Amino acid sequence: MKLVTFIKDEKQALGVKVEKGIIDVEAALNENPNNQIQTNVMEIIAGGQEAISKLEDYISTLPVSNEAPFLKNEDDIQWGPCVTQPNKIICVGLNYRKHADETNAPYPEVPILFNKFNNTLTGHKREIAVPKVTEQLDYEVELGVVIGKKAKYVSKEAALEHVFGYCTVNDLSARDLQLRTPQWLLGKTCDDFSPMGPYLVTADEVGNPNNLQLKTYVNGEVRQDSNTSDMIFYVDEIVSYISQHMTLTPGDVILTGTPEGVVLGYPVEKQVYIQPGDEITVEIEKLGTLTNTFVEEK
Repeated sequence: MKLVTFIKDEKQALGVKVEKGIIDVEAALNENPNNQIQTNVMEIIAGGQEAISKLEDYISTLPVSNEAPFLKNEDDIQWGPCVTQPNKIICVGLNYRKHADETNAPYPEVPILFNKFNNTLTGHKREIAVPKVTEQLDYEVELGVVIGKKAKYVSKEAALEHVFGYCTVNDLSARDLQLRTPQWLLGKTCDDFSPMGPYLVTADEVGNPNNLQLKTYVNGEVRQDSNTSDMIFYVDEIVSYISQHMTLTPGDVILTGTPEGVVLGYPVEKQVYIQPGDEITVEIEKLGTLTNTFVEEK
């Protein structure tokens, strides 16, 4: 199942992607009531498989047609981040072999972790302001892992059982701020630096997360083209490792690193960072395509 967040009456609303468009769950419930259906993506995540099964069964009963009043065209909605209120956003640095190679960094012996915050969340097709404080804004396509069950001291073998689903994320990075100090936080946490979506895809539709194609386009030009199989630490290893040190809770998001092709990896004379007017598209196999346009900060 593909879950969607969109803006309705200035509030975040839950949608489900179907073949004909996006089902507005709240609007559908107004016409076809069912008090067992949640209308918030965080409640669906917290409800786990039971909530998903109920929602799937409910969607299957709806008379979906082009005239259905609760069916929206993707081009007509205002997208929100597909996960709206994660308790934690945990990121893994230097987790692709070729990305470490291009930045002349040694392969880490354990996952390098840092964090982002909810102020960085935004959605598909939303404009993002290039902060005045950076001259080196970079893109990073990343596989987002969304936790579905409380996880503490989880083994690698059981780790994927705690994953609700996956999404496409652009881990925007202001390199001049990121590298100003040994801590990367400042360059990773400016507003809207984690566009996420368009869909949150449940784990059953994705299968093996360690073999997914992922790409980045800058104004239509392919810049990143790789596969999650190049990760140094796979998803099960990452979830297990983090859970040894902190409790993961439903809705937590883990960003698993980016492959080669970022601006930072180019020779200095060829480094052209994101500018106002640029359009960046990141896509991951089975998870969808996420596009944002960059504007000058006012």
